[in-house]
Amino acid sequence: MFRLAHLSDVHLGPLPPVRATDLMSKRLTGYINWHRNRSDAAGPGRLNALIADLKSYHPDHIAVTGDLVNIGLREEINRARIWLDGLGPPDAVTVIPGNHDAYVAASSAYYTAAWQPYMLGDGKTGDSGTPNGDPAALRKVTFPFVRRRGTMALIAVSSAIATPPFMATGAIGRAQADALGKLLRETGREDLFRIVLIHHPPLPRSLRRRTRALTDAARFREVVAAEGAGLVLHGHDHVRFLTEIDGPGFMVPVIGVPAAAGRAKRAGHWVPEKDAGYALHEITASDAAFHVTTIHRSSADGKTFTEAARHKFSFTLGAR
Repeated sequence: MFRLAHLSDVHLGPLPPVRATDLMSKRLTGYINWHRNRSDAAGPGRLNALIADLKSYHPDHIAVTGDLVNIGLREEINRARIWLDGLGPPDAVTVIPGNHDAYVAASSAYYTAAWQPYMLGDGKTGDSGTPNGDPAALRKVTFPFVRRRGTMALIAVSSAIATPPFMATGAIGRAQADALGKLLRETGREDLFRIVLIHHPPLPRSLRRRTRALTDAARFREVVAAEGAGLVLHGHDHVRFLTEIDGPGFMVPVIGVPAAAGRAKRAGHWVPEKDAGYALHEITASDAAFHVTTIHRSSADGKTFTEAARHKFSFTLGAR
């Protein structure tokens, strides 16, 4: 069995000291939002409790699908690297950026340099690595990339782009979509179970707030419909979520997780799907199929995590 842990939207806090010049941009609205809506959940206790629960299941790999930080400051991003080093070694943790990591145009260079070891492919054809390269050498980070782990293929896509104030949209672009199709095709021919990681949920705009959508979600869905995948995992919406998109003759589960240290209760309303949480995906292979059990674990008090939902999927060889 291969056990993949998936968490997202960590929004590490507290914010480092912020200069007035830092706020002469979109960061001003993010700074206000952080103090109004996130600072109450930003202490280490809630996130530490989640990580302790997650590690008690000894996952084979951990996927973090973006929004590690809040307003894309260099110091935030450097702190996130320290947090990642505590989460696990780069070969056991895969990271993709979210819109908060790419909050302003300069932020992408910061996270690319700081998180580089967690955002590199495994050196096979079609990804960003170099075959049998020196792991100490600086390697270019490009998306998508693939990490093969046994019979698994983790394919990382970036939808993180800098946007104007009050916008949290994402996009993958045509070149990345074409490369994703190639990786899905290659790993499918290798009979690997393909797991696509993306920050924004790839849903139609009719189902999304315009200001938070993946603007070219149709392009992403067209690639998956043509080439197939086993799972699509995302964050962004801070809610536990399950839907499906078309594959080539079968449906592909799309699974979202809430903010890792989020709070479900605001202004007297409690939405349990927004409780702090993460997901475990337990994947087994037989001679003719892959079987997936997805277990959502969440916490209402930020201290004790329990099973909140469980889903099961099966994929025959040639439909995964």
